[in-house]
Amino acid sequence: MPTARKRARSYDPARTRAAVLAQFGNVREAVRGLDEERLGLPSGLGEWTVRELVAHLGMSVTAVLRAAARPAPPKPDVQVVDWTFATSANSAAIADFTRRLAEEHPDLDAYLAGAEDGLRALLDAHPGGRLLETSAGAMPLDDYLVTRTVELVVHTDDLNAAVPGLAVPYDRQALATATRLLADALAVKAPGGSTEVRVPPYAVVQCVAGPRHTRGTPPNVVETDPLTWIRLATGRLAWADAVAGARVAHSGERADLGGLLPLLG
Repeated sequence: MPTARKRARSYDPARTRAAVLAQFGNVREAVRGLDEERLGLPSGLGEWTVRELVAHLGMSVTAVLRAAARPAPPKPDVQVVDWTFATSANSAAIADFTRRLAEEHPDLDAYLAGAEDGLRALLDAHPGGRLLETSAGAMPLDDYLVTRTVELVVHTDDLNAAVPGLAVPYDRQALATATRLLADALAVKAPGGSTEVRVPPYAVVQCVAGPRHTRGTPPNVVETDPLTWIRLATGRLAWADAVAGARVAHSGERADLGGLLPLLG
């Protein structure tokens, strides 16, 4: 697992909490209108149906509840960015658990409502510094909520892609937080200062070993929009396809990020 060397980015706890609840609320509202035919559509994620994708969206919230139900660890042992590199190791177990959730909760609206109520109660009862033992390691509650924005935004995008005509909105703060965390993960995976990656209006990071620029326009620049960046970072979009489709602008000999992506499987 890559280890962050730079001072970790800070996230506003109140905004993160509001973003998680807002994005989850967007999902709940959209899912309430899906009939059985659309829930049975392929999700585009392996063998999952849309029903199983929705169950997984609920799981992104109930994971917080399960972690809080366990004894608090004595001290944190990971930074929030480390979560990005731990997800692929748990993919098989996550897939199995998701299928069971979908089977056990035929009433998806009731399942999501319970998850939302549980999260609100948890946030009212626990301070953000309360340590959780997560699948990635021990981290504060508010840090774990940062990772939930990635889960919710990424899978909202999957849901929109899977269901024709569906347009679940993206909460601005959730999209910003997810973008920043994944940009920071790139800087950890490829430390350096030769390349500047810009994802306006939310993130700019320096990465890739090589000569560091000190002023003016850097010699190697990559720029894209937030959703394209999130799709690249999570493997929903290949670098070559993004470049061919003019979804990414890049210049300089160290501006090809194809070998570094995706970051999150």
